[in-house]
Amino acid sequence: MRALPGSRWIVAIASPASLLIGFTTALFGTCGPFTDVALDVFCPFVLEVFYTGITTGTTPTTYDPASPVSRLQMAAFLSRTVDGVVRRGSRRTPLNKFWTQKNVLNPIQTGGGSYLADTDGTDIWVASRDANWIQRLRASDGRGLETWTGATAANGIVVVDGTVWATGFLSPGRLYGLPSFSDPGGVTTVATNLGAFPFAIAYNGARFFTANSGPPGSVSIIQFVPSLPYPVTTVTTGFIQPAGILYDGSNMWVTDGTLKKLDLNAAILQTVTVGDSPFLPAFDGTNIWVPNIGSNSVSVVRASTGTVLATLSGNGLNLPAAAIFDGERILVTNPGAGTVSLWKAASLAEIGTVLFSFQGVGPYAGCSDGISFWVTMGANGFLAQF
Repeated sequence: MRALPGSRWIVAIASPASLLIGFTTALFGTCGPFTDVALDVFCPFVLEVFYTGITTGTTPTTYDPASPVSRLQMAAFLSRTVDGVVRRGSRRTPLNKFWTQKNVLNPIQTGGGSYLADTDGTDIWVASRDANWIQRLRASDGRGLETWTGATAANGIVVVDGTVWATGFLSPGRLYGLPSFSDPGGVTTVATNLGAFPFAIAYNGARFFTANSGPPGSVSIIQFVPSLPYPVTTVTTGFIQPAGILYDGSNMWVTDGTLKKLDLNAAILQTVTVGDSPFLPAFDGTNIWVPNIGSNSVSVVRASTGTVLATLSGNGLNLPAAAIFDGERILVTNPGAGTVSLWKAASLAEIGTVLFSFQGVGPYAGCSDGISFWVTMGANGFLAQF
């Protein structure tokens, strides 16, 4: 039978397309690699969880969409989801910084008695108790930028909306303030009647709370007002020797032999038994990580309930003093061994222990800018990037 004019051109054009479609179907299936999933509105969801490693299907070419999922399988899916979201959302990911540091970087002289530090997301701020100053360092390379003087016995430090606040480790305690955009010079003393020896400081969006090691042990609340000095209320009831303090978005928590949950007036709402001599905790958005110096352990506490989820030991813990969260990992300093210990915050899985000493002095506390950990070296006055 004679073909109609032009029909062979139709065949010549259609045949390669048919072959290509057949080849694609054979190679990729109906929905990506899966031959048992229709190319419909659900296909993009299936492919997303496949491409991001949440599920790999039941075989290389089948997804088995109709089968039920057990609670154990769901736990695996959710765990991979959390890991993927945390890693992709990390500031370290766009910089291809997927490694765990194995040594100390850029030890920087900051002044004696540099115990606590904080970040504004761009720069690192360090209080020096012995040098009586506050320093600003560039987070990208640790270069010293400016120094503000007059902060006698500066110790605890927090950055809030462009202003840096530091406690004066004195009796009575003091609170200093300086706008981060101001020229270097002297700090402003905004209060001189805090409880004795305020060690750490936290902010709840309206007021500052300081953990005062005393004696007597106390928590001070400092209120913003238009004029100086700022009014201070100091609460001693129920406190012995507070050390660390943090805000979880709802309540303040202070370490004071135990972990204590406070209301807005520093009244104790809940007391959580953790390890021996808890010191400087960190909050990862869900849980509070409490290093326990006296028991070489870390207590992980659910902030919403105060339940102790786990007590971690091993992983190089040796007189653990401070916990730091970088958005993905928890670092705990071990001054007793000159090391730091690391965990995945989401799963509590150990990452390992790294030697972290400089000039014979171990790590003390610090902060993270989301890319690096910045760890103070305490009495010898160094800050190190990790």
